[in-house]
Amino acid sequence: MEVLNFLEEIKAYAENENALAVSREVNELRSKFGDYILEEERKIQVSELEAQKTPETMGEVKVQAAQKTEELLQLKEEFYSIYTAYKEKKNAIIEEKNSSEAKNLSEKQSLIKRLQEVVTSEENIGSAFGALKEIQERWKEIGDIPRDKRNSIQGDYSKLLEDFFYNIKIYKELKDHDFHRNSQLKGKLIEELKQLNEVKSIKEVEAQLKVLQNNWDEIGPVPNEEWEKLKEGYWTEVKSVYNKINRFYDDRRAKLQENLNQKQALLEETKLLVAEKDGLDSVKSWDVVTKKIIATQATWKAVGFGPKKENDIIWKEFRAVCDEFFDAKKAFFGDIQQEFDKLADKKKLLVERAKKLSESQDWKETAGQLKQLQSQWKTIGHSGVKNEQKLWKEFRKACDGFFDARQKHFDAKDVANEENLKLKMAILSSIEKYKPSDDKAEVLAELKKFTAEFNSIGHVPIKQKDDVFNAYKKAMDGHYKSIKMGAEEQAQILFEAKIDMLKGGSNSSRQFEDMKFDLRKSIDAQQKEITQLENNLGFFANSKGANALKEEVEKKVAKAKEKIAGIKAQLKMIPNE
Repeated sequence: MEVLNFLEEIKAYAENENALAVSREVNELRSKFGDYILEEERKIQVSELEAQKTPETMGEVKVQAAQKTEELLQLKEEFYSIYTAYKEKKNAIIEEKNSSEAKNLSEKQSLIKRLQEVVTSEENIGSAFGALKEIQERWKEIGDIPRDKRNSIQGDYSKLLEDFFYNIKIYKELKDHDFHRNSQLKGKLIEELKQLNEVKSIKEVEAQLKVLQNNWDEIGPVPNEEWEKLKEGYWTEVKSVYNKINRFYDDRRAKLQENLNQKQALLEETKLLVAEKDGLDSVKSWDVVTKKIIATQATWKAVGFGPKKENDIIWKEFRAVCDEFFDAKKAFFGDIQQEFDKLADKKKLLVERAKKLSESQDWKETAGQLKQLQSQWKTIGHSGVKNEQKLWKEFRKACDGFFDARQKHFDAKDVANEENLKLKMAILSSIEKYKPSDDKAEVLAELKKFTAEFNSIGHVPIKQKDDVFNAYKKAMDGHYKSIKMGAEEQAQILFEAKIDMLKGGSNSSRQFEDMKFDLRKSIDAQQKEITQLENNLGFFANSKGANALKEEVEKKVAKAKEKIAGIKAQLKMIPNE
């Protein structure tokens, strides 16, 4: 968690024995902490602004904002309490360091003065070396001196050491051995300097460079013919390392400036967007610009920090521009909320109707009604952020409840239809294999039994229903036609069988209606013929020839009426007639 990281890091730095070694890290941490506090305070302000769009949550958000503000105050107190303790510790160390360095400077100046006396006055080689050894040991024991004095003091000391070894007459073998060894040490040190360019951590580079420079000064003289080359190699590598360090800080400053430039561009982009607010006159247009501004805010967060002073200034300006937009948006939406509420009332009525319909099991009719409600929902329009989502969830839940139940119902029917298909196929197989006997009554009874069994089975899957029924009808028609009987009896038997078979069909209602229509047309045709024949009777005179014609017409009328009676009997045989 970021908050815990801040406290843990500042505590760790405060507990570090060498407070000066972590000074840069502490300053960077303090800067990051300040940025974090500013960002969290901004989030609180944004959440309060956003809450104003939804008054029902405003109270809760204000409580949360107050709680978060209190938490930030406690966090700041705890952080700066530790930071103050660290700063006091650091100042004490600096004061002690300055005092120590001043004391060390005085001691080294005394040693230089003493060494100068040894170089210029001491003639006894043994005494000179004894004094030199004592001076060198003490010199190494003395700690740091003020940085601005280090080069000059070390230069004076190094020069006196060189003068000592050149001016004091020592044994040539000892001098050559020391010079050669010093040359090797300085050559190795130059190689170590080269390797610093491969080290990634700048802090580690700075620390090692200081150690190596101190070691260089402490190494004794080298042969004169090698000194210039070694000195040139040493300073070349030292400058290279310093260039690496400088490039790092230059790059960091450049990155900070680049971030600042990106934020400046985002600020200008946001200003142009905010300038559009006076022309926004619809929810959609406000939403479009709002999304763009939120996108620039997200991009702003992704950009790193700029130089601290400039970063604070530009952040305040950016926040003010965004606040200007959202204040205007709040005012606009306050005016149209009443319109949203009117639309919400219409949608509430649709929700109530959908809830009532969701319990229905009239799958076809109710599905159509719900789809009409869904169409009406779309035509009403958006009822505002405050209402729309909640109402839509309720409305969709009611619709989904019905359609889910309908799906389960039809899924169960599909399973049953598959079982019905197996049963009807078994009966169809029996019908096709059936061999009629010569006993007409027995055959008719068997065929009616087949029909009853077939019709007693429920629906089959819609893809197979026509094929199954057509195969069944074909097989039954074949059996009925094979029975030996008179034309009128056969016609009557086939008609009855047709009705029985249609009862087991998938579209029996429609087929029965078609049969009724055809039979009624036949009745109309017969009735017209009777009317025509009866009209013709009026033209016959009472004579022997006319009477014969009249009797023939009357027979035709009687026959037509007989047909009508038969057709009406058939109509009564059709279900629901």
